[in-house]
Amino acid sequence: MTISIRPVRPEDVPAVVEMVHELAAFERAPEQCRLTADQLHQAMFGPQPALFGHVAVADQPVGFTLWFLNFSTWEGVHGIYLEDLYVKPAARGTGAGRALLAALARCCVERGYQRLDWWVLHWNPARDFYHSIGAVAMDEWIPYRLTGARLHELAARAHEVGT
Repeated sequence: MTISIRPVRPEDVPAVVEMVHELAAFERAPEQCRLTADQLHQAMFGPQPALFGHVAVADQPVGFTLWFLNFSTWEGVHGIYLEDLYVKPAARGTGAGRALLAALARCCVERGYQRLDWWVLHWNPARDFYHSIGAVAMDEWIPYRLTGARLHELAARAHEVGT
């Protein structure tokens, strides 16, 4: 299987959305994935795109990355936060995942970004692959998230002094 890596194009959006839903199923949370083609298209190709991506293509997309910029106040420069990396089961072992990560590493180097960050579920066997390319688990950092009703409750208090 010959794989090439290129930026996501508008015509790739339906395939990427399908793979996002496959990834959600793999991560044991298909009911939590509500992404639509319209949402992804707007995020990537709307007037103020803030999401970027690459696809691994054989005859059709067989893998993807979706990413956005973060910023290191300590380094004083941007980096890339990899939101999703997925390769279809039939294309695993072909080097597609490594090529997708290499494309992001190249973006970092070419643009002067100092880091490429992502999270991975503790049970995901891809962790061995990430270690093999030199990635380091950041296990001293604890991720936090604020969503739903708690997010709205805090937002409603934004006018209060001290919040």
